[in-house]
Amino acid sequence: MPTMTAFIALLRGVNVGGQKPVGMAELRKWMGTLGFAGAQTLLQSGNIVFSAREDNGSDLERRLETEAEKRLGLVCDFHVRTLAEWEDIIRGNPFHEEAKTDPSHLVAIVLKSPVPPSLVRTLQAAIQGREVVRAKGRTAYVYYPDGIGTSRLTAAVIDRHLQTRGTARNWNTVLKLGSLARGE
Repeated sequence: MPTMTAFIALLRGVNVGGQKPVGMAELRKWMGTLGFAGAQTLLQSGNIVFSAREDNGSDLERRLETEAEKRLGLVCDFHVRTLAEWEDIIRGNPFHEEAKTDPSHLVAIVLKSPVPPSLVRTLQAAIQGREVVRAKGRTAYVYYPDGIGTSRLTAAVIDRHLQTRGTARNWNTVLKLGSLARGE
């Protein structure tokens, strides 16, 4: 029997501006009915830590998206990473100083597919403000020195230029999810 693997799943666009409402207690219960162990949520924005016998996050993404639509009537992207992949996201952050001094303006964007450097350069060239983007594999990092709420660098702009869909979490949330998945 395979061992249990810790996973982090991020739902895109739930409970944002009244869109795609889903209760976290309902989400935890639903995860249990699917056979996942120890489901815990963080905040109200669709962050779930759980354990599963599977070892492939991409297969889990498809399964969770299908089951959420079928059982919850919820149509949204799931972005799933193992704890080891999450640790790589944390270690791969190119904005070390900003992570220490301004973590609420730094986000990690978990992407559906890897992006080539040429698309990252195209996105950076299209930015009209002081935002800075870096990416590696299936993760993009964006620093918003003037704040996220008023920035013109929106999810739609990022998706369009990177040619894949993603969901962002601020650096504080990234670190908290890592701690939760490690059982700390």
